[in-house]
Amino acid sequence: MKLGARILKTGIAIVIALLVSQMLNLPSPVFAGIAAIFAVQPTIYRSYLSIVEQIQANLIGAGTAVLFVLLFGSNPLVVGLAAIVAIAIILKFKLEKTIGLALVTMIAIMEVTDQAFIQFALIRFSTIMIGVFSSFLVNLVFLPPKYETKLYYRISDSSEEILKWIRLSMRHATEFHLLKKDLERMKEKLIKVDQIYLLYKEERDYFKKNSISKSRKLVIYRQMISSANRSFDILKRINRYENEILQLPDELKNSIKGQLDCLLTYHEQLLLKFIGKMHPQTDSEAYQDVCLHRKELLKRMLAEIQNNSENENVQNFHMLHIFSAIFLYDEHLEHLEKLITSFQSYHTDENEVEIGEEEE
Repeated sequence: MKLGARILKTGIAIVIALLVSQMLNLPSPVFAGIAAIFAVQPTIYRSYLSIVEQIQANLIGAGTAVLFVLLFGSNPLVVGLAAIVAIAIILKFKLEKTIGLALVTMIAIMEVTDQAFIQFALIRFSTIMIGVFSSFLVNLVFLPPKYETKLYYRISDSSEEILKWIRLSMRHATEFHLLKKDLERMKEKLIKVDQIYLLYKEERDYFKKNSISKSRKLVIYRQMISSANRSFDILKRINRYENEILQLPDELKNSIKGQLDCLLTYHEQLLLKFIGKMHPQTDSEAYQDVCLHRKELLKRMLAEIQNNSENENVQNFHMLHIFSAIFLYDEHLEHLEKLITSFQSYHTDENEVEIGEEEE
């Protein structure tokens, strides 16, 4: 079992919240620990947004609790009604992510003791805010994960798995049910890639030079993800129309297989080129020399459709699905190469790719 950065940060934030509460002799420091759990975020930017939202939502929860206790007392029915009102107000202000901690604040305050209620409410509110600020402090002090490194390797791993399955499928070296089972898993991996992309996008750079470079890299990573999705679309269509592909003439079948092999190699080369493991000025000679031009492939496809025009079946329409996916994949890779070449050819003093070793 691995202990991630967020797990460690949560533990440290809880310790700090409890220690500070005890040093200030606040009653029930456990509420500070609970608040720290809710407030830990994966990035500094999200932590900043979280603390702003938590302050607003906790003020709503505390204000609702004080108002209801002063007007109606603190029996369980009143607490339930206050919770409904507090949730409605929080949703009105679009702070739904903070509902959990706001309700903890509200219930903690409505647990009235013998001491003056307003003073009791202020102490409980302060205790919870100590937990929130402890998490914010931990997020500032402890460096967040290197999301760029994580993003690149997630894109690379997902793409490699998809490309491997395409090669196997075009050679009929795999079983239909095995691929179908893995398609869902690959789809989930691509969704996680999108999530890491958002985390990387949210990271803030404090120097203009780094910010400009990062903006360029964001465009490239977005195109990498888009290209991976296009390859996944091809894999799904190959899996779905496996029988139709088998019925194609050998010449056309070989053209499709050769074109895909070429595009898959091209894709792999682009991923390596971005991190400097291929010469920056490589003009994808293998792609230009071996891969069919889109017009040539389209000509062969149209010829096959014309030959089968007298047969009233849906095979021609299924062929269009397959070929359109290949054409789209080709276009995305071509655009990706232009972005990478531009990135490596211009503003070379600013553009730096910070890809470290893959984390275990």
